[in-house]
Amino acid sequence: MAGRLVLLCGPSCAGKSPLDRALHRFHPELRGRLHTLVLYTSRAPRPGEKDGRDYHFRTRQQIDSLRTDDRHLVLDVRGDLQAVDLHALHSLLDDGDVFFEGNPFIGSALVSDDLMGAVSKLSVFLSPLSREEILELRDPARNVSLPDLVTELMRRKLLRRTTRQKTHLSAADLATIERRASSAYGEMQLARHFQYVIPNHDGEDSDNWDALYYPLGDARRALLTFAALLREEPAPLAEHWEQSLLP
Repeated sequence: MAGRLVLLCGPSCAGKSPLDRALHRFHPELRGRLHTLVLYTSRAPRPGEKDGRDYHFRTRQQIDSLRTDDRHLVLDVRGDLQAVDLHALHSLLDDGDVFFEGNPFIGSALVSDDLMGAVSKLSVFLSPLSREEILELRDPARNVSLPDLVTELMRRKLLRRTTRQKTHLSAADLATIERRASSAYGEMQLARHFQYVIPNHDGEDSDNWDALYYPLGDARRALLTFAALLREEPAPLAEHWEQSLLP
């Protein structure tokens, strides 16, 4: 029996990586059953990342050449090229459940791709805002530009994360932050393609993941909710976003 494809997606710095690490730490029985899907990417490794574990790091030209091979799904993701080897993914699924943690462009493509139509999926979107907050901010009386607000919110998170990784930020670092922050609202519009949305204000810049070892605040709630979904148990904090929520 083929395994299930588990997708955990969201904007850059939404908290996907620390949620995965927390799942390893506190629910090893769940994470240990998931084979990790490793993508190809044209971007340079971040501090601590390793080729073959986090991504297959290749040149842009190498990844672009994969477009001629229908076994690969190739997308432009925030200015970088990323690719999935679909045949390798199906081989992993033959051995059990597979886990993809990453951007919603790849995630939504895997949800809808014809080759993945028969595959059982659990698709989860990690959002920096809740449905209730979005509805409140959309109230015309508030006179809020939601795309601008999301961009500023993620810009601040990305600045804090990158400053932790690097003491001094280069012009290239700032350009990358701006590109990723500007992409966040469009990525949140893709959340409607996912079965569940988990609101999480504790992005990757938050101390709530591991400063005191145990996750606190939204980090804790996100972990408990994701673990419940993996167990196919009730997850009352998980949301379902209608198509009209973010037009």
